[in-house]
Amino acid sequence: MSSRSGPLSTLPEKPAPASATLTPALIQPLSTLRRRRLFMLVANLATVALVLAGMVALGAHDGFSLVDGLLLVCALAITPWNSIGFWNAAVGLYLLHGRRRGVEAAAPFLAAPLPEGPITARTAILLTVRNEDPSRALARLKAVKADLDLSSHGGAFDFHVLSDTSRPEIAAAEEALVAAWRAQEGPSRIFYRRRADNAGFKAGNIRSFCTDAGDRYDFMLPLDADSLMGADTILSMVRLMAAYPRLGILQSLVVGLPSRSAFGRIFQFGMRHGMRSYTLGASWWAGDCGPFWGHNAVIRVAPFRDACHLPALPGGPPFGGPVLSHDQVEAVLMRRAGYEVRVLPVESESYEENPPAATDFVGRDLRWCLGNLQYLRLLTVPGLAASLQPMSRFQLVWAILMFVTVPAHPTLLALLPLAAAEAGPAYPAALALALYAGMMAMALLPKLAGVADVLLTSGGVARYGGALRFAASVAVELVFSFLLSAITAMAVTLEMVRLLLGRVRASWRAQARDGHGVDFAHAARAFWPQTVFGLAVLVALLAVQPVLALWAAPVLAGYVLAIPFTMATADPRLGRLCVRLGLCAVPEEFRPSRVQRLLAGESFETRRAA
Repeated sequence: MSSRSGPLSTLPEKPAPASATLTPALIQPLSTLRRRRLFMLVANLATVALVLAGMVALGAHDGFSLVDGLLLVCALAITPWNSIGFWNAAVGLYLLHGRRRGVEAAAPFLAAPLPEGPITARTAILLTVRNEDPSRALARLKAVKADLDLSSHGGAFDFHVLSDTSRPEIAAAEEALVAAWRAQEGPSRIFYRRRADNAGFKAGNIRSFCTDAGDRYDFMLPLDADSLMGADTILSMVRLMAAYPRLGILQSLVVGLPSRSAFGRIFQFGMRHGMRSYTLGASWWAGDCGPFWGHNAVIRVAPFRDACHLPALPGGPPFGGPVLSHDQVEAVLMRRAGYEVRVLPVESESYEENPPAATDFVGRDLRWCLGNLQYLRLLTVPGLAASLQPMSRFQLVWAILMFVTVPAHPTLLALLPLAAAEAGPAYPAALALALYAGMMAMALLPKLAGVADVLLTSGGVARYGGALRFAASVAVELVFSFLLSAITAMAVTLEMVRLLLGRVRASWRAQARDGHGVDFAHAARAFWPQTVFGLAVLVALLAVQPVLALWAAPVLAGYVLAIPFTMATADPRLGRLCVRLGLCAVPEEFRPSRVQRLLAGESFETRRAA
């Protein structure tokens, strides 16, 4: 089978389901999912309608002007993404603490005990790398192997390093390190392959593996260079895949590893508790059409190879060519082929590392932005949209909304001085403040639900280092998230302008993994537009309506302070202080898992050898 991209029309159509009333893996009644999806549709439409009514009433107080209309459009653009997050988090928190066996309602495959006995399925664990530090990346894969070998099932797993490295000196180091590893532990389960070109990026690398070696395996588990997974989690996921032959992808809930970078640890602290309720709520209604995040997921090889072949999008860059954000496309194609895509919506030993500085974070976000916006063109491929499940189509639209509505944030702020200048003496300030507070609450609920989950869980606060540390960490992270969201909103807006002008070409580059400082010159080059924009809006508000400037301060601060924020959160001294105080620590910082301890030992040996 060719590894080149082909037209979607050649993909096999979805086979007839085993049951007309159950999902393909016989996990859940379809009627249950239909009711849940109808509830979410009604709840979100009601939320959008409420915002619409408020904005119309706000604009109608002295006649609807052009500025009022633009504000209305911005508010409506922002609301759907925030509304979905609000209801996901609200449902997830209810499932966690408002009903018995709520997790099983979202993940019915967890209701029955896991099968026991020997694992007979063969699984390939794939590490995809391109110009990464090879000793750092391989240390993680070695820790995964060591943890699996400590179980009685290690022999069921092989380990493949799939390289797209283009720099000869790094390629030579990769080959030497893998050769030494094979010599130490035996060559039968450790493999290395480097492609001569980077066709299809990471997805093309995995596609080549499937066509060349996929026949030898039932499942594969792709890992990124910063991924780490424990044996217990991997074995549980493989057993679930074996128990449900029509389960095509099982995605784990990925959480952050302890970080020594102030930026990384504050960000992952917020993601850690913010994702639990959100992911559980999303799984409750997405069901069999869940997401795939590209790594830390167990995938059934045969249908992935046969039915998840990515197309080459029509047209040239930036929107044409290879699909960059391949993971969600592969998820919807897997579901199209009659296999379920599910999320394991509970925390386990499934880890990743987060960017260590705002500059790295924004760079990653911009790559995701282009990849997700490609879905606009993907949905126009003849025959594709009609052949997908309705929920799968929504998953693609949902991914588009993540970025396409972002420019509404700075646009709304830019309109505030004009709106203040137009406001008459009878301006309904109470209504405006209520709308502002409501939209803030929607945006913040996933984080607040995560905080509530920790507080309501027995021993939850202790896992984070105690009440004082947790309270201080929550306060720091909330301020941090306000500042960071402003920086990313402007960066994404400018990137979308460049994309529309056709000036950006994506590439698969090595990412910064370790903490590093960011000097003033670098921060200023990256984020001077944020600073200029924030100062301009602030000055205009102070001139027109100083009180409004106070209300807008939490949002404006991120723009005005973008440069010092970037420098401070990347400063190694702040990182060391946070580590010493235990500020924004995740539970594994206090009680490392076995695979983390194995990684620490491997990293020590690597450093000692160097």
